[in-house]
Amino acid sequence: MPRWLTAMAVVTLTLGWVVPVAAQSYPTRPITMIVPFPAGGATDTLARYLAEQMRGILGQTIIIENVGGAAGSIGVGRAVRSPPDGYTLSIGTSTTHMLTGGLYSLQFDLLKDLEPVIYIGHESLLIVGRKGLPADDLKGLIAYLKANPDKASVGIAGVGATGHLAGISFQKETGTKFQFVPYRGNAHAMQDLLAGQLDFMIEPSSNFKSLIATGSIKPFAVTGSARLSSSPDIPTADEAGLPGFVATLWYGLWVPKDTPKVIVEKLNATMRQILADPLIQRRFEDLGIQISPRDQQSPEALRAFQKAEMERWWPVIKASNVRGE
Repeated sequence: MPRWLTAMAVVTLTLGWVVPVAAQSYPTRPITMIVPFPAGGATDTLARYLAEQMRGILGQTIIIENVGGAAGSIGVGRAVRSPPDGYTLSIGTSTTHMLTGGLYSLQFDLLKDLEPVIYIGHESLLIVGRKGLPADDLKGLIAYLKANPDKASVGIAGVGATGHLAGISFQKETGTKFQFVPYRGNAHAMQDLLAGQLDFMIEPSSNFKSLIATGSIKPFAVTGSARLSSSPDIPTADEAGLPGFVATLWYGLWVPKDTPKVIVEKLNATMRQILADPLIQRRFEDLGIQISPRDQQSPEALRAFQKAEMERWWPVIKASNVRGE
């Protein structure tokens, strides 16, 4: 055999051996977790908590990198373009890893350009109103909206955000019409709700925990399949008279495509171990997040769920002619 062919064969065999060995010894240095939102939000809080738990199992620091903008698509794009070596993780929500595909002309494919690691869990939304709103339950709210078409206002955390699309779906299900008022986040919208300048909101339940505790707003219904453990007196939309109305904000973890399977499996096993810890389960409960069932914690389950959510919500976006700002 010519010497150059022999050398090429050696290189090929060596590379084929080095990649699996490197993957098996993973991780050997700090890992970056990209959060597609500014620091301080719900996703950032969750990411920092999980990063600390992962450090204890993997033996490496998990560095949080906040990359906000364009409903999270800038941060997700950063992850997509990162080397597929397991040292860049992409944590995100139904907004950043599902809704943005229907809102923006992305330069990447959310299903094909990311490898799913695990479906972490979901947070139900809550339908709440200003304290002076002339309605005391969900049926009363719907009746009020029907009697006052296009007069009521609902605050949303940006055009195309979870609450916006949930509101569009709510209009369709109830035959009501109201005005959407976009904000740069939930904080300012909640201030206006407290001041009586907004009529109601449909946003993640954790936003309203303290306001409900002080009686500052009216809670009408939970948009999940079960009541909140932190507020068991609030009925689900099913129970309150709007059967089948379910909308949640869900969380997942991804890595760039072509990341070695053995690394994906190690990250998945790490996360499954974390989510199985009773202390961590109670912490998630405090955060208002329901951990995904064990049989939905595989990478394949996240991909299937992500695809199903796209098939549900993208037609809503298209029919409503909503585009990302």
